[in-house]
Amino acid sequence: MIPWLDGTAPFPDVRSALNENEGVPGLLAAGGDLTPDRLLAAYRQGIFPWYSEGQPILWWSPDPRMVLFTERFVVSTSLYKTLKKIEKSRLTDRIFEVRFDSAFHTVMLECAAPRRSGHGTWISEEIVDAYTSLHAMGHAHSAELWCKGNLVGGAYGVCIGRMFYGESMFARMTDASKVALAYLVHFLKNRGVEMIDCQQETSHLASLGAIPIPREEFVKKMQALAGQEEIRDWRPLQLFDRRESGESFAST
Repeated sequence: MIPWLDGTAPFPDVRSALNENEGVPGLLAAGGDLTPDRLLAAYRQGIFPWYSEGQPILWWSPDPRMVLFTERFVVSTSLYKTLKKIEKSRLTDRIFEVRFDSAFHTVMLECAAPRRSGHGTWISEEIVDAYTSLHAMGHAHSAELWCKGNLVGGAYGVCIGRMFYGESMFARMTDASKVALAYLVHFLKNRGVEMIDCQQETSHLASLGAIPIPREEFVKKMQALAGQEEIRDWRPLQLFDRRESGESFAST
């Protein structure tokens, strides 16, 4: 059994989440609401909401936890070439543009749209409204790739202090979500964010360099980062350092 959260009832200790032997590993609690205070309290404890339409709000804290250390982000050869092309366009003809937070709500709607399989995602209207409120407060952010004035890819998540919690990505063009993520990771790395929460373990995330770590280790690192000063200036950085002939990501 998991606890039901009524009103302002606090979250249980993450160590009480169900394990593999109990059938639903990582499930911690149900109920409550998606107010900004509740969401921020959840993220600060290593908890996130994830549920399908028709279900109550379900709160999770998996063990192990999938994370991406910004120093270990993997850029494939093909993605590297794409990034070079887009960075050149940003600085010259502007066919491609990378923006942060210019269309947060739209990025969420795109992430919520049905996939090629025809199925929608877990991102409901309730979730969109909740995270849009966090965005208005400065705690949720989007990275966006634009092509000829059209939004073609993006990613969004929550940032508290120097800790970023990734939520979802979408692409309307090959590698567009990876491009948005690359600019986001580069920005975060240069702002002192060492770790991005990826929540669930998938082969796609692993291909980008994400690894599972014990929940206890995740919570300790996460709380130390979340307790630091908030990032104020959200603008994409130049991705390649011209002083090094464009062969490495810039260090600013």
